Amino acid sequence: MPPAVLPPDWPHSDLSRQIETRAHLWHVQETGRGPTVLLLHGAGGSTHSWRDLIPLLAQKCRVVAVDLPGHGFTRLGTRHRSGLGTMAEDIATLCAQEGWEPACIVGHSAGAAIALRLAPLLPGNPRIVGINPALSPFRGLAGFMFPVFARVIAMTPMMVDVAVRAAASPGRVVSLIGGTGSELSAKGMDLYAQLFRRRDHVDGTLLMMSQWKLDGLLADLPQLRSPCLFLTGSNDRTVPPVTAVEAADRMPDARVESFEGLGHLMHEEAPDKVARRILDWIGQG
Repeated sequence: MPPAVLPPDWPHSDLSRQIETRAHLWHVQETGRGPTVLLLHGAGGSTHSWRDLIPLLAQKCRVVAVDLPGHGFTRLGTRHRSGLGTMAEDIATLCAQEGWEPACIVGHSAGAAIALRLAPLLPGNPRIVGINPALSPFRGLAGFMFPVFARVIAMTPMMVDVAVRAAASPGRVVSLIGGTGSELSAKGMDLYAQLFRRRDHVDGTLLMMSQWKLDGLLADLPQLRSPCLFLTGSNDRTVPPVTAVEAADRMPDARVESFEGLGHLMHEEAPDKVARRILDWIGQG
């Protein structure tokens, strides 16, 4: 499959490379020296969301940021491996192929759920940092209907095109970001707008939503051996911070720390604070 072409102004494009595995053609950014920190963005995001965190962590760590399957500039090899378990398996395969042995996996939102599923598949019992972790399934009728709607849209080319036009409108981008409880710069807004104009990215996000199931992960939390740190923003309007507390209470080695006044995209709002806490957590502070 042909590699995706990055826009000339894409953050840290000089660090980008494409890596092919059996499952996908991955877009990866890698820099720095020291213990390896693997960065996993959330649904609808890409490596761009780590743009300010990467250079801070790279002062003391080897940083690897990955676009999830179908997101950003990672090209899907198959449309049937966008669920939680399969994405974790495919990232584990990528890590093994490249010789990455993360000392820490940092996941944002849905990326935190992937980190929790991925850690047992990797050597060395890596530490986990979950930033506003999305660990609460939809309840009742919504839990049934939302994946069905996402699946119908993702499997209908015309509907994906409609979704792209709707998501990429300037007003919609402002509304989506504002709804997270975070305040981003104009540049940050523009990067999301660029992503939402990419049909492959919107399609990949819908596929992830349509295949997303948390039940197995939540049932396995009491057996997770990796030390976990959940960072929550008190102003998060996307994922209720209490869900991180509830998850940590069921885990053998997990703690929750709250950052006052920050929203769902807190690592983009306050990268210095988040980077400092990550480095402290892995003994590099």
